[in-house]
Amino acid sequence: MADTGKTIENLDTPSPRKEDREKDAQEWDEEQGKRIASEQGIHLTDEHWEVIHRLREYHVEHGPADNGREVGDMLEASFAEQGGRRYLRKLFPEGPVRQGMMIAGLQVPAYTEDEGFGTSR
Repeated sequence: MADTGKTIENLDTPSPRKEDREKDAQEWDEEQGKRIASEQGIHLTDEHWEVIHRLREYHVEHGPADNGREVGDMLEASFAEQGGRRYLRKLFPEGPVRQGMMIAGLQVPAYTEDEGFGTSR
């Protein structure tokens, strides 16, 4: 019988341990984010950075998202005062989940290939 108390090491997946995710997060820097944003035609402002850092904090705290809706809901709640999804859509025209996570150097959750996912039009 398999030992369910053991974590199976799979180098292709993020670690379930918060300490490991914190270490992995240090490998990304804002210059990488600026480069990716520039390639996508986005000039990053303080508002963009606030979203990017929130995405990264969420990833370190909770691990990789199971789906884009989870991240979209978190972003909407975090930025409700600014206008929620509409505000986020103005910052990230191709979708705050997909585009925001790409710029943040995070793995985009499955089923978020639709550019408009997680946004309101």
